Amino acid sequence: MSGPYEERLKKCSRLMKSEGIDALLLAKPANMFYLTGDGRLCAFAMITNDGKVALGVPKTDVKEVRSLARFDNIVGFENEVGMIHAIHHYFEQFGISKGTVALEYTFLTKSMMGMFTHPHAKPEGIEVKDATPIMSELRLVKDNGEIKLINEATKVADKGMEAAVEALKPGMTESQVAAEAEYAFRNAGAEEFWRTYVCSGPRTNIAHGLPTLRKLKKGDLVMIDIHPIVNGYSADMCRTVCVGNPTKEQQEAYDLYLEAQQVTISKVKAGVGVAELEETLHRVLREAGHEKHIFGPPIHGVGIEFEEAPLPPGHAFFHGEKEAPPLPANVVISIGNCGLYLGDFGVRVEDTVLVTEKGYKVLTSYPRKLEK
Repeated sequence: MSGPYEERLKKCSRLMKSEGIDALLLAKPANMFYLTGDGRLCAFAMITNDGKVALGVPKTDVKEVRSLARFDNIVGFENEVGMIHAIHHYFEQFGISKGTVALEYTFLTKSMMGMFTHPHAKPEGIEVKDATPIMSELRLVKDNGEIKLINEATKVADKGMEAAVEALKPGMTESQVAAEAEYAFRNAGAEEFWRTYVCSGPRTNIAHGLPTLRKLKKGDLVMIDIHPIVNGYSADMCRTVCVGNPTKEQQEAYDLYLEAQQVTISKVKAGVGVAELEETLHRVLREAGHEKHIFGPPIHGVGIEFEEAPLPPGHAFFHGEKEAPPLPANVVISIGNCGLYLGDFGVRVEDTVLVTEKGYKVLTSYPRKLEK
């Protein structure tokens, strides 16, 4: 299988050589998918700095992976011990007995790191460093094929949001609202979705509102944040909608946040900084007297994962990323990731946006209004 993978592997080789890395040892499905066309749990990919690709997968999966992935070598294993031996085998096969291997520090648990660096897996002469910055740089700028797939995911997101909003009524639970969105995703062509957030009433004032069995009440605000996956690529969209007629305070807060989000979107173009966009959104809220009601970074990248590089400086540090450079064209970002939290309720509007040379294109299109 060729597709876009040859060019990606060539760029990967250049970055690896510039960083003094002899091999990448990947276990994160998103990273393996980007470089090989297949990403699954309980598997690994070894990428050498001359572009060789070796895969290790459960032996039950070998036939399927052969039909999906770009690789030079593939081996099936029965269990974790077999995985360790497969990694050791590839080090020997590629003649890598010393040098540096890069692992995904922000994905691997301590026990997984122990497996990948076990003496029976990694030769003693191999040093270890973090692969996160290289993979983020590789995946930052989207090619035309990726943009097309993200756009397909945004259309599915629009349908999922429509289904969720249409279903809103007193007595319905947050979990049922999430189910309406997720059912619509599947029917519209999504093979999967990242975590769906639905929170209502006073729960709209929390940062990550996972759905509960709380029943909606008349006058509640409902915050719906969705992330369908279509052909491996994601979209990210959030809407806040009222069950009934909003109060004056709710409407004013919503209108302010929407203004802040739209002003920020209007500044998007190649060369702008993520921190500048973050400051733009926050400044509108601060100048309206809401400095104490702001929480978290409102910008992040969207691609294979619904939240990936580029990230604002503080968020980047937390996730093991380098600070993002000025945005090139063909980066896809989400604007509106964190909202305005007033204590009794919160409001948020979020859209997936493509950065272009001269401006932007908003890819999610479901209406932005508080009333249903």
